[in-house]
Amino acid sequence: MRRLENKVAIITGAGRGIGFAAAQAFAREGAKVIIAEINEELGRSAENKLPGAVFVRTDCSNSADVQALIARTEKLHGALHILYNNASVFLNKLDGPVTDLAEETWTKILAINLNSVFLCCKYAIPLLIRSGGGSIINTGSSASVMGIPGCDAYTATKGATVSLTRSLAVEYGPKCIRVNCICPAGIETEMVKASNLDNPNFDADYFFKRAPLGRLGTPEEIANLAVFLASDESSYLNGAIIRADGGITIAPIS
Repeated sequence: MRRLENKVAIITGAGRGIGFAAAQAFAREGAKVIIAEINEELGRSAENKLPGAVFVRTDCSNSADVQALIARTEKLHGALHILYNNASVFLNKLDGPVTDLAEETWTKILAINLNSVFLCCKYAIPLLIRSGGGSIINTGSSASVMGIPGCDAYTATKGATVSLTRSLAVEYGPKCIRVNCICPAGIETEMVKASNLDNPNFDADYFFKRAPLGRLGTPEEIANLAVFLASDESSYLNGAIIRADGGITIAPIS
C-alpha cells in the first residue's frame, strides 16, 4: 500500500520548485492533491502533469482565497489530512537590514511568508479535526535557526514560523494533529537562483564549499522528507524542526 493512500493533501505554492516536487511525490504515494498556487499558468501546468490533482488558484495571504480553498477541498473530497504550507517568497534587492527596509516590503513579506501560514492553519485545522486528525508541515529556512544578514524581513518570518510550529504542535497535538517544520537551505529552485543573480559564484563559493555535503540539495529531497512527515511513518513526530540543509547551519565559518 502506498504511504499516502486515500489521503487528501493541500500543498501551497505547488506550481514549481519544492511545492511541485512535493505534489509529484504525494500523488505518487496515493494522495489526492490540491495544488494551491497564485500563478494561474504554473498551477494549470502542474495540474496537467499530475493526473487526479486539482488546481485551486489561491493567494495564501488573502483570507477569502484561503477560505475558498478549504471549502473547495471539502466539497471535492469531504476531508483533509495533510496541509503543507510551502508557499514563500524571498524578495531580492527589496529585503535587507531593517534600517533600509521599506515598510511596504516588510508588510508584503510577512503577508506571504507568515500570514499565509496563519490563515491556512486557521481555516484548515477545523477540517483536519473533522477528518480525524492529520499532519501539518510548515516551511522554515536556515534563516529560522541562524543569523543571515541582508534579509531581515525574510528571517523574521522564518523564525516566527518555527515558533508558531511549536505552539501549534502543543495546541493541536491532543486533537490528533501533528505539526512539524522543514528548514531547507541551498535547494536548487528558481527562487534560490533568482535571489542570487548578482553573484554568479554563489553556489561554488558558499554552499558547495561550506556545506559538509559539498553540494546544493534538490527539491525532490525536500519532497521526500515531506512525504515522511505526512505519512504515518512519522506518527510520533510533533513539533519537530528539521534542518534539511546539507549541514550548512552547523558548519564552521571559514
